Amino acid sequence: MTQQGMVEVEELVREIARALVDEPAAVDVQSVNREENTVLKLKVAPNDVGKVIGKQGRTARSVRTILGAVSMKLHHRYTLDILEEDEQA
Repeated sequence: MTQQGMVEVEELVREIARALVDEPAAVDVQSVNREENTVLKLKVAPNDVGKVIGKQGRTARSVRTILGAVSMKLHHRYTLDILEEDEQA
C-alpha cells in the first residue's frame, strides 16, 4: 500500500464527514497503520457525532461500505472508528 493511496482514502473520509456535519472545521481523521489493515479514526465536534452515525447507524454503515469498496480496489483493508468526545485518538 502506497502512502499516496492512504492519504487519498483519509481525505475521502474527511470530505464525506465535512459534508455531513455542521462544524466542518472540527473534522479530523487520523490513520493508524497496522500490518494487515489501516484504522481510520474520525473525530468530529460533540454535537455532530449523531450526524456522522445517522439513524440506527445507517450513515456510518454507508461510509464503511464505501471503505469496503476502496479496500477491494486498493487490496488493503480499511476500517472506520468514530470517536466519541471523551475518547482519545
